Amino acid sequence: MPVDFKTENHVAYITLNRPEAMNSLDPEAVTTLTEIWAEVKSNPDIRVSVFTGAGEKSFCTGTDMKKTPPPDECMASIWLRDGQPIIPPMKMWKPIICAINGYAIGGGLEMALACDMRIASSKAKFGLTEVKVASLAGLNGTQCLPRAIPQAVAMKMLLTGEMIDAEEALRVGLISDVVEPDELQGLAKKYAEKIASNAPLSVKAAKQAVVMGMDMPLDHGIAFSHLLWGVLRDTEDRKEGFKAFAEKRVPEYQGR
Repeated sequence: MPVDFKTENHVAYITLNRPEAMNSLDPEAVTTLTEIWAEVKSNPDIRVSVFTGAGEKSFCTGTDMKKTPPPDECMASIWLRDGQPIIPPMKMWKPIICAINGYAIGGGLEMALACDMRIASSKAKFGLTEVKVASLAGLNGTQCLPRAIPQAVAMKMLLTGEMIDAEEALRVGLISDVVEPDELQGLAKKYAEKIASNAPLSVKAAKQAVVMGMDMPLDHGIAFSHLLWGVLRDTEDRKEGFKAFAEKRVPEYQGR
């Protein structure tokens, strides 16, 4: 399979598995990945995902241009089918951790930008190189990269097609952590399990408050956050959280 998928302790592990092709996306990988994201979104047992690539060389280098023929239908019909590109990003309130184990180029970086947390191997490299092949970072790159890092740095990457390494990505805030390659998956699992142990409705609300609030004036974002706080106030999990704190034990959250 071009994409491996498993779940464990409320965590979904999604691994692009075409290391011989730098984990680039062929049509089968695109279809499989789309189905996996739908499962992650709908499965109530999944609370957080870890998204990575097989091997140490590449997370994803975008579309496999050798195996992806031009579409049979015009681009307009594809775009207007559901108003967004077929490949993620997908707006879902369950957090996604991207463990970037090597090259994240083109669509690979755009998928990483759709994730909520990005951690990387010290060997990772990042780039939106589409201008070099007369194309454009059309999934989300022109919009999400300048929102993730300083605009001047984003423009430099988009206009020159130059890549940056993991240390520079950390410096400009594109990623939160850099570790040695053999430590990356362990760190991703650690973060995922920590998130999965928290109240799932609260985690979803926190992500929604940030994502939705970024498109609002500050006072509107704060009001929306207050609304979500009120929605969470009477949940069973909040009562369990307070009770567990008083009893000095680990809470058992049910997502309700």
